[in-house]
Amino acid sequence: MECSVVQGDIAAQSADALVNAAGTSLQMGSGVAGALRRGANGPINEDAVSKGPVDLGGVAVTGAYDLDAEYVIHAAAMPHYGDGEATAESIRAATRNALAAADERGCESLVVPALGCGVAGFDFAEGARIICEAVRGFEGEHLSDVRFVAYGDAEYETVRRVAEEVWA
Repeated sequence: MECSVVQGDIAAQSADALVNAAGTSLQMGSGVAGALRRGANGPINEDAVSKGPVDLGGVAVTGAYDLDAEYVIHAAAMPHYGDGEATAESIRAATRNALAAADERGCESLVVPALGCGVAGFDFAEGARIICEAVRGFEGEHLSDVRFVAYGDAEYETVRRVAEEVWA
């Protein structure tokens, strides 16, 4: 499986599936979820919420509407209850479940953001390492192109550095 790091807006990426950094309610607010909601230009939020809530680390799958993808996989790395903070295990489970959901649907390409590292408060570099390790350890039948997307310059450099260490 080819793994790479790209910089930019996840909503501008082209792939079979895009991963949303979701909370357990699947309500699409700001950050990655907001970018995908705006890019979808359709009732993706209502579609996602109708499939929830999901357990922490769980996923739900919707269509991608106007995004350049077939699916959006809503990966719940953060709880929409309690302190709302992601954990290493919730990030690991959400990443693994997103990879599996894409592979089960025959997806060959997937774009994943830094799950749990925004409003959920998890350390960015540590979260990137967990995601890269989960991607490296995944053995699916269909996925051949997994891209880890980072929006800003600093985030991109961190993900690139971590990915080089983990995927080398």
